[in-house]
Amino acid sequence: MFEKIRKLVLVSRPVSWLNTAYPFGAAFLVTGGEVGLFFWLAVAYFLIPYNLLMYGINDVFDYESDIRNPRKGGIEGAKEQKSLHPVILTAAIGMNVPFVVYLLTQGSIVSGAILGIVLFFVVAYSVGGLRFKEIPVLDSITSSMHFVGPMVYALSLTGLSLEYIPFLIAFFLWGIASHAFGAVQDIIPDREGKLASIATVFGARRTVWLVFVLYITASIVLIAQGLLAAIVGLAGLLYVANVAPYLRVTDESSAKTNHGWRRFIWLNLATGFIVTMTLIVYIATA
Repeated sequence: MFEKIRKLVLVSRPVSWLNTAYPFGAAFLVTGGEVGLFFWLAVAYFLIPYNLLMYGINDVFDYESDIRNPRKGGIEGAKEQKSLHPVILTAAIGMNVPFVVYLLTQGSIVSGAILGIVLFFVVAYSVGGLRFKEIPVLDSITSSMHFVGPMVYALSLTGLSLEYIPFLIAFFLWGIASHAFGAVQDIIPDREGKLASIATVFGARRTVWLVFVLYITASIVLIAQGLLAAIVGLAGLLYVANVAPYLRVTDESSAKTNHGWRRFIWLNLATGFIVTMTLIVYIATA
């Protein structure tokens, strides 16, 4: 039992837990949400069950391609044997249902609909019959929704407002860029496995240039929102610097971008710290 739990934790990719829980928690508190039972249960949901659903389904339906991908089998994705797949799916559904039912009873019809849309994109990205991850461009859009979605859900609970749109746009562009950059390193194994992605269609160099432009655009959008937002926008330029060395990458050398992808994973922690400090100042001076 302990070994199965350990594997389920690895499948949920702990290094990425904060990437979904933080957007919800930060948006909820900054826009007037109260710290209470709902807040903590919602954060807990987006921290673990949500990620187990997202990455568990992905690992099960991507198994045949993952076993041929040399970067899989660690923090970038598990390669669990088929015998564990029923356990993964059962655990993912079993952990999600109680939380989702609770969240639906606490919000409005609008927030419930938004949560439903967010979960649809989580499932549609990987599950057979939909497989949005194999539809170029839609794959990056859907992946971005995985992280922007919890933020939109939080805002639907505290009150949607036009003033939040620039921040959502910036985060959405950041999410598209991040997924696209991650797809570059898999161009060769994806093509060998007859899988399509934004990177297999555009090619390594065009994709990296797209990523470069999207990161810059996201930063500019934030910088235009005022001093505190500009601090976050400037921090976003770290992602621009991270992909800049690969602007001349070719399809043949695309695997080398894995070094940049690994930096990206830890870069999120550094920028997350900057965002946190900025939000603390914002709340203290509001």
